[in-house]
Amino acid sequence: MIVAIVGATGTGKSALSLALAERLDARGQQAEIVNADAMQFYRGMDIGTAKLSEAERQGIPHHLLDILDVGEEASVAAYQTLARATIDQIAARGGTPILVGGSGLYVSSVLWNFDFPGTDPEVRAALETELEARGPGALYTRLKEVDPAAAASIGPSNGRRIVRALEVIQLTGEPFGAGLPGSDTAWRPTRIIGLVAPRDQLVQRLDARVDGMWGAGLLDEVRRIGPERMGTTAARAIGYAQAIAQLRGQISEREAIDQTAALTRRYARRQVGWFRRYPDVTWVDHDDTGRVDAALASMDT
Repeated sequence: MIVAIVGATGTGKSALSLALAERLDARGQQAEIVNADAMQFYRGMDIGTAKLSEAERQGIPHHLLDILDVGEEASVAAYQTLARATIDQIAARGGTPILVGGSGLYVSSVLWNFDFPGTDPEVRAALETELEARGPGALYTRLKEVDPAAAASIGPSNGRRIVRALEVIQLTGEPFGAGLPGSDTAWRPTRIIGLVAPRDQLVQRLDARVDGMWGAGLLDEVRRIGPERMGTTAARAIGYAQAIAQLRGQISEREAIDQTAALTRRYARRQVGWFRRYPDVTWVDHDDTGRVDAALASMDT
């Protein structure tokens, strides 16, 4: 059985995964954690992604962290293959895989049986040229017309995913949303634990997290990585794009922090909408003292 822990950023998914793994180990069930946060794939991107340090992992095996150089582009299709192979290996050892992350499409790619259509270089190039020339707004308007559900889940600013959605629609003649959560059968038996927080509390937690990123040395981390080395995905990550702009003198520190906080809140809203579409989720409050018991109980049913 797979256990998946999902929810918006800032709701405590990592903490719950560690606590659940410890409780399972105490019951004689080895647990191993599989990362499903796309930005945590990147080596060196630690502060801005809230990646657990080696010490914070408490000796519990963690998989699919630090698997990409910052110059590489993450691929959902490649991740699906890698994550499923990792989960099968954990199961073969008699362990319980705990899939943890807030990147909805990456989580969904593991949990549900859907295939990713191929790509067409000419179609992709034309859409990317249009994106470069006109920005994401015009493409997003087109996506809303042909696939409102996909547009709502992607949002208006993620040009890369808007291009991919329009490419798939053009190639298949079907909505991009046909491969989104709940539209197909489960890949393996799964229990999904969803973490929620009241909006006002979540906003406070997210704003504090962003302030903490700068206080913990995000700018120094970006300097060490080298903005010129970062590929499109890494350089556009929330927080990192703003830190790069600050280092280049394009915006002030206050503007960088405020922009990052606003984008993080917007991203969290999209995460909530995405995971609310999942079927058969055990929802628990982020600060419920019984959340580990609730997770264990859902696994025993």
